[in-house]
Amino acid sequence: MGTSQSRDGFDLADSDSDPYTEEEEEEDEQEQYDDAEDQQKPQTSPATQANSKSLAEVDAKLKSLKLKYGASLSPSSSQNLYSMNSVKLYLHIGGNTPKAKWIVSDKHASYSFVRTSKIDGEDDEDEPDGAMGQSWWVLKVGSKVRARVSTEMQLKLFGDQRRVDFVSNGVWALKFPTDQAFRKFVSEFQDYLFENVHGLKATEENKIKVYGKEFIGWLKPEAADDSMWEDTDDGGQPETPIRASQDLLEEFEEAANGGVQSLTLGALDNSFLVNDIGLQVYRNFNRGIHGKGVSVKFDAGNSSSGRLSTPKKALLMRAETNMLLMSPLNEGKPHTTGLQQLDIETGKIVTDWKFEKDGADITMRDITNDTKGSQLDPSESTFLGLDDNRLCQWDMRDRRGMVQNIAMANSPVLHWTQGHQFSRGTNFQCFATTGDGSIVVGSLDGKIRLYSKSSMRQAKTAFPGLGSPVTNVDVTYDGKWILGTTDTHLILICTLFTDKDGRTKTGFSGRMGNKIPAPRLLKLTPLDSHLAGTNNKFHGGHFSWVTENGKHERHLVATVGKFSVIWDFQQVKNSAHECYRNQQGLKSCYCYKIVLKDESIVESRFMHDKFGVSGDSPEAPLVVATPLKVSSISLSVKSD
Repeated sequence: MGTSQSRDGFDLADSDSDPYTEEEEEEDEQEQYDDAEDQQKPQTSPATQANSKSLAEVDAKLKSLKLKYGASLSPSSSQNLYSMNSVKLYLHIGGNTPKAKWIVSDKHASYSFVRTSKIDGEDDEDEPDGAMGQSWWVLKVGSKVRARVSTEMQLKLFGDQRRVDFVSNGVWALKFPTDQAFRKFVSEFQDYLFENVHGLKATEENKIKVYGKEFIGWLKPEAADDSMWEDTDDGGQPETPIRASQDLLEEFEEAANGGVQSLTLGALDNSFLVNDIGLQVYRNFNRGIHGKGVSVKFDAGNSSSGRLSTPKKALLMRAETNMLLMSPLNEGKPHTTGLQQLDIETGKIVTDWKFEKDGADITMRDITNDTKGSQLDPSESTFLGLDDNRLCQWDMRDRRGMVQNIAMANSPVLHWTQGHQFSRGTNFQCFATTGDGSIVVGSLDGKIRLYSKSSMRQAKTAFPGLGSPVTNVDVTYDGKWILGTTDTHLILICTLFTDKDGRTKTGFSGRMGNKIPAPRLLKLTPLDSHLAGTNNKFHGGHFSWVTENGKHERHLVATVGKFSVIWDFQQVKNSAHECYRNQQGLKSCYCYKIVLKDESIVESRFMHDKFGVSGDSPEAPLVVATPLKVSSISLSVKSD
């Protein structure tokens, strides 16, 4: 197992000085630039090299003259020499090896934003502003960078260095000559990003149209009320930040027999891996999970269809003695018309359930427990279901009070006890529940909706999307915090607000009004994002796991490619945290630790907090599952 802290790709060589006025720096960068040219150009003949050297000497003399007499240039001439679009372009080489460094790729580059229907290649004609058809804003830097303006660029700002880093077939950095030039670039980038995402020009009117007046703080974070981030009561719980004094120690690693599809952690004795052939059972310990040598092969003989495809979703119920298994109808899509109920002790499919409403078969894309701790209830017979435009509760008890039997000619039908079938447009993707049964739902358009436990018909609060689909959501036990996962980042939302009577509530219980705190983003640095792989996306963002009032989550974890990424929750909530200094726009946290595996990770989850009683760490172990292995990781504090 490899571990590392977040990397910014090291400082640029000239980060503390003005690259446009100092002669010594110019000479130093010429040397670095030569290194960059050597890597990018083929070898030349000795004659050509001699000519190049003589030209370089002449060029250097001319530049020294400009520097020597630059002070005598008029202000207008100096401004023309270095226009507002002038930048230095750097390239990061060496990845995360000891030889990693920044090199100057183009010291006299300029950037532009152009609208075009083509992203790759440079032989297309840029379209005029306002051109119709399918086109996007693209950032061009000299002849070396051409990238669609999007969150996939993973743009990171360094205001104190007048610098931005980003990903585009490599990791690049732009250094600006003045603070004004830096601010101009950031403002343009944000406006063109808005237009690419929403298809509207970034006017104040259009921004309010997209976000709504209540969410003005999401548009202008500097105007947002961040007091709720500081006033939240975490019960006096000490902070356990992930810093250099803390190690991620691998306690167990075992083979998983291949084909792992999902990880299902129990809060009692056992946890489970679902693979291509069945269920592997693991014993829960304070330092992680350890295989019991017991496997449950799915017995499809009892299934009404006579077969059972590999489940993609497993849900523990009834004091973790039963498991509901969802198998998709079609590869690549999660929807299914029913599920199987597995008795874990016997290893048998005891019931093959159908989803039905008003006599017609319907589909579900996801299921979850009624509350965050209800899987521990031995009498639990209901659970929640989600489809693209449906949110409901299902009951496994027969409405006539009779036990349904698998021996019936048709599969028994789950009873729709409550819920709502929306007409269209919700495009639900994922959901989760709080300790009291309130529901948070993420959507394809990026919206996150909050429903009270008493009504699934209308959301109490609907947070606007930031332009990316929400693929996973989680919520703290007390409902105060929501974590949404998108392909490129995580979104942390505070649901607290003060009502007109001065009472503090969550957005699950009432309309939040216009004092809604701005969210915070959890991101990878451009370098780590590049190392994670071009096609790797964030998935499965979760809080650490508690199921009791008065207990509080300590960490957040998400998976991207071969990385399991861990953030300290208290650190992210701290408005004075160093990550947030000199930032523009929504606060973004880049302080994390990475668990690196040798294959893509299926899922990363923290065990139940009752297993976090080790003297070395108050946090429960992290379990990381890959297709072939399962590992348990402890957060261990070093002794000074």
